[in-house]
Amino acid sequence: MSPSVTDSYEQAASKLPFMSAQLREEFDPLKVVELAPNVRRITAPNPGMMTGPGTNTFIIGQHQLTVIDPGPAIEEHVHHIAEICDGKLQQILVTHTHPDHSPGTALLKQLTGAPVRASPVTLSRVYDETFTGFLPLNDGDRVENNEYAITVFHTPGHVANHLCFLLNDPQWLFAGDMVMDGATVVIAPPDGNMSDYMSSLRRLGTAPIESIAPAHGRLIGKPTSYLSSLVKHRLAREQKVIDRLKKLGSATIDTLLPVVYDDVPSALHPAAAMSLEAHLLKLVEEEQIVKDDQTDNWSLTGTG
Repeated sequence: MSPSVTDSYEQAASKLPFMSAQLREEFDPLKVVELAPNVRRITAPNPGMMTGPGTNTFIIGQHQLTVIDPGPAIEEHVHHIAEICDGKLQQILVTHTHPDHSPGTALLKQLTGAPVRASPVTLSRVYDETFTGFLPLNDGDRVENNEYAITVFHTPGHVANHLCFLLNDPQWLFAGDMVMDGATVVIAPPDGNMSDYMSSLRRLGTAPIESIAPAHGRLIGKPTSYLSSLVKHRLAREQKVIDRLKKLGSATIDTLLPVVYDDVPSALHPAAAMSLEAHLLKLVEEEQIVKDDQTDNWSLTGTG
């Protein structure tokens, strides 16, 4: 990568409180990290509060390669992926079309000629205008060759077109933004849906997964207990909503936010507000609360 890209990465990383020197070294965008004999990781130089050390691009296989999530449209990063693939790339899989995951796809396809596969689900807004001309992947599909097999899981919640990919050996789940090492992911309506997200977590908790490879951060072990803990965490958030509404009678998102997310730094509250809205909408679906559209106040069912 050019000095300007590596310099900007270092500048961005140095301003993030969680980016220790060890973490910067581990997720250096110049590195190709072999995680398993047929799994390599390259991290894009886009560290941030929402992306952690950066977006992980995974390369599966030795001779018949699959790339999962080319990441943002950073030319040096995408050229790096193409160079590592060295003419062996068979396909590009995309977990979802958020700006830090899919925009690098168009250039990688141009450089390699590899077909792109992703969910055909249409979102309410376009997050990546460059993402066109892909082959559809649906729940239960298998992508396989004589080196490995990948099973597709449609996992709506973070966004409606989200997919996860389960490799057969090792049995690792390439989870995109279903989970995030060291943090919880944002669920932003209308394309994010908390009911769907928790259903997807529960479903993945029953799958034969040895480890989770998230799009941001390190591998996550003990997946069954980890996924279960995320469900419990979300339910605990909802209980804080209910408890606060019992006390106040009714409240806006702005009133609920500092109480329900009192364990989250205030700098992250704008993102937390989106997840809070997703929780509230889930509780409305479950007929536990109602919203007054004139005042934007939320209250427990039957309290007015």
